[in-house]
Amino acid sequence: MRHAASSAILVSGWHRMGYYYSDGSYISQLLVEHIKKLHALVGNAITEGKYIVFGSGSTQLLNAAVYAFSPDTSSQSPAKVVATPPYYPVYRTQTEYFNAKNFSYEGSTSSWINKTDSSSTFIEFVTSPNNPDGKLTKGVLEGDNVKQINDRAYYWPHYTAIPSPADDDLMIFTISKLTGHAGSRFGWAIIKDEAVYEKMLTYLDVNTMGVSRAAQLRALKLFDVILEGDDGKEIFKFAYSTIRHRWTKLKETISKSKRFSLQKLSSQYCTFFKRERELSPAYAWLKCEREEDRNCYEILEAAGISGREGSLYSADNHYVRLSLIRSKDDFDILINKLNTLVAKQ
Repeated sequence: MRHAASSAILVSGWHRMGYYYSDGSYISQLLVEHIKKLHALVGNAITEGKYIVFGSGSTQLLNAAVYAFSPDTSSQSPAKVVATPPYYPVYRTQTEYFNAKNFSYEGSTSSWINKTDSSSTFIEFVTSPNNPDGKLTKGVLEGDNVKQINDRAYYWPHYTAIPSPADDDLMIFTISKLTGHAGSRFGWAIIKDEAVYEKMLTYLDVNTMGVSRAAQLRALKLFDVILEGDDGKEIFKFAYSTIRHRWTKLKETISKSKRFSLQKLSSQYCTFFKRERELSPAYAWLKCEREEDRNCYEILEAAGISGREGSLYSADNHYVRLSLIRSKDDFDILINKLNTLVAKQ
């Protein structure tokens, strides 16, 4: 809103009507360069010598990555797709929905520790910071046949300290958690291996023939505005200040209660802000502490509070995920309702 004019785009009805850019690609190379500049500015990912592909949000890229890491022939065992609870439910639902011959969802990583020396490929989703609890995580499984898909959607100064630039083999980011433009459906993957990059390109070509050029144009304009102002740091200072304030207010409210608790997050040194800082997660991973409160979601729903059940994240229903990244009005209503609920104890 502070940059309403400079971030606006006006597109003529005849502009960018074709499938491809002038180089015959579905990918704007100018946008690729802006993404590289953005990561270099923030220091959250190494892009040098790597390949970048675009997807319709991170959602499309998650399955494109599973496809790229899976065996090419039916003579090989299907890849086993796994994650560590609590985890983003799309990893499971999307893998099961596509029901492909070359990969299958095989549950929690805990079932496969010390069992990865088989002939099967293992594909492990690693989300850092994690959705829903905001913790910085690492992969669990080890071995030459283990491939990691690193979901880095929340690895921005808004939500977490940036201890060092991520240098994973395959990293996925999305504009929705950077600028908030979830409806533009734009994400990108940063990939080390050329063969994996080519397989993801094939998937995206067959699936949607690339990403909307209108979405790429909007992303380009937004990134251009970000990189122009205050050495490119204005949006990150604003976002961190906003989320930190909300997290602090929420902790103050829940600290008055013995019935509810929040996830514990440790402070870390942040290379972006050049100081130690607390994490400021996108979500509260709230727990109902009473044994009889077996469905925390229902407890909160009865108080007029909207969240997501722990079971969606393959966790216990004593947990509920609450969003801290909705509008200011939504957050204020959430705090008011929580204060009322806590006071009733």
